[in-house]
Amino acid sequence: MQLAINRLSSSIPEFCASHWLLRIPLAVVFIQQGLSKLPITVDDGAAFDLPYLVWWFVVYGEIGSGLGLLVAAFLSLKALSHMPMLSELSDMLTRFSGITICSIMTGVIWISQPESFVDVILYDNLHVFLWVGGLYFALRGNGA
Repeated sequence: MQLAINRLSSSIPEFCASHWLLRIPLAVVFIQQGLSKLPITVDDGAAFDLPYLVWWFVVYGEIGSGLGLLVAAFLSLKALSHMPMLSELSDMLTRFSGITICSIMTGVIWISQPESFVDVILYDNLHVFLWVGGLYFALRGNGA
């Protein structure tokens, strides 16, 4: 039985481009959310009790991290053509975009002032999923 399971498991091909299934939706959500906040105004930031400078970083961080995830993936495709420096740059861009996503989502969760960590996990699952997606790319880079 174990041998049959091992044989079946090894016969299933690895889908090495599976990171796109997470990368594209995560990038689209962040780009869309950032673009929806343009033009940046003091009043929009004040609605969340954020100073203008913080609001500015949030908006451009959302747009930049989404674009960063996509650009880094395309750069890594180019890097396969014998350009190791491009591969390293692409990996760092993916990681930076991931940590930016984590930072923004931490702020979003924090601003909502949840009563407990359990409330965040149970009732704020969209933000938790976005945070975990960012963390995944921050930790794995293009090794995803």
